[in-house]
Amino acid sequence: MSAFLPSISPEIATIAPGFRAISLRVEAATLTVPELGAQQLQEACRFVQNGGAAWADAHLQAWAEVFRAFGAKPQRTPCSAEALRKRVLRDGSLPAIDPVVDLYNAISLRYAIPVGGENLAAYIGQPRLVVADGSESFDTMKEGQAALESPERGEVVWRDEQGVTCRRWNWRQGVRTRLSAADPQMWFILESLPAMPLEALQQAGAELAQRIAQMMPGSHIESSLLTLA
Repeated sequence: MSAFLPSISPEIATIAPGFRAISLRVEAATLTVPELGAQQLQEACRFVQNGGAAWADAHLQAWAEVFRAFGAKPQRTPCSAEALRKRVLRDGSLPAIDPVVDLYNAISLRYAIPVGGENLAAYIGQPRLVVADGSESFDTMKEGQAALESPERGEVVWRDEQGVTCRRWNWRQGVRTRLSAADPQMWFILESLPAMPLEALQQAGAELAQRIAQMMPGSHIESSLLTLA
């Protein structure tokens, strides 16, 4: 694999002190156990309905506070982990979408942690977590049609050299880098605040890597811990 260096802007330290993340880069092999994703998703939904992780409430509340710190309204645009959890508690389960998407959503639910999955081949340059200036471009869908919009000034976003890939930190992913099980180059980011034990973050990353290896035997996976330091 070539050099891969996701980065975190120093400005993030003032918004989310103690932020850390697990980055997983995957060169995917052939998908041979596609049913694993839906199975893991069903198990994770049951786990959430039975109470979930011990740190879940504190971690998701910490994310809500971080969202408020950069001007977002978590009641309307919650972090991705909170949005998934609310759906499960309301509906009892989530529908299967795609084997890989189901798998990383299962990890998000089980560990009460935002998890993003990206088609790395669609990236222009390296992923960067930054504070937007408001001029960046974000590709999305509106009323079934492709559309472009810009983040708000001061909003925390993931981006590459072409534009924003995920708005409001981990709230909504762009179309260009959307991931599916058919993509050979994958990147996953598991995002944690200090309310979640570091050991739990590391366990979440290890479990995601293990399940990917089970689903696509022979995949090459690189894991690294990203911190503000």
